[in-house]
Amino acid sequence: MPIEPETQAQERRDLAGALRSLRRAAGLSGERLALRCNMSQTKISRIETGRALPTVLDVERILKALDVPVEVSEEMLRLARRANVDYASWRAYARFGLHHKQAELKALESSSRVMRYFLPAIPTGLLHVWDYAVATLSPTVDGDPARDVIRAVNARMERQRLLDDASRSFFFLMTEQAVRWQRAAPEVMAAQCAHMAEVNEKANVQLGIIPQPARVPGTPMNIFVVYDDRLVTIELFSGEVVLRDPRDVIHHLNLFDLFWSHALTGEAASVFLNEAASEFMRQRN
Repeated sequence: MPIEPETQAQERRDLAGALRSLRRAAGLSGERLALRCNMSQTKISRIETGRALPTVLDVERILKALDVPVEVSEEMLRLARRANVDYASWRAYARFGLHHKQAELKALESSSRVMRYFLPAIPTGLLHVWDYAVATLSPTVDGDPARDVIRAVNARMERQRLLDDASRSFFFLMTEQAVRWQRAAPEVMAAQCAHMAEVNEKANVQLGIIPQPARVPGTPMNIFVVYDDRLVTIELFSGEVVLRDPRDVIHHLNLFDLFWSHALTGEAASVFLNEAASEFMRQRN
């Protein structure tokens, strides 16, 4: 049932007040809480005063940092889901700095054991080489928000250390278009493809490539990531949506399995990527 605007506004005020009260009850300053959940103190202040609406992920990170009882956490997350449509625009992230988004992703990845990335348009930041990351994070069209590209790229490179944690499993599934879409100069594309083939050699990483001729009974509509079996993030041109309903999570797990069953994996994926790297190298002027 849709929520009336007045009700939603009140629930958002209730959420802000409850988070502020929980922090004070825990005996933490806003600065200390910000450090614990890898947010800026400004963001914590804006959330607690109702000037910024936190995503459900934000609330989950705050509650975890405050170590609140399970029943309180569940009630707060229910309130957060009702108060928040679980949508955040890239403009909003840019205002705080895209490097904070990278820190948020790192925190989410660090709390997960199995991550499945469906990438029909572009490889994820965990797989980027430096120059490719610069190209993807740079503004490209009118309306793109300004951002500190180098700081965001540095944060993205820092995230990649997680790939060396053998206790976590990563599945990266790309279409051939995602591999070949020339987002940067040919030599950068070649380095990007070669790097992905190298990452595919890690014991806890599996790459899949769906070749263009494959007949797949499904349409690759969006980038999405499934974290364990608890949430899904979906990327849009304008921002990001988070889904937590178990039915939505299962649906995306099923979609991932369907697409994965049509992919080149293992050595075949590495061969494909190395051949693509060679093709890009031949395109250099």
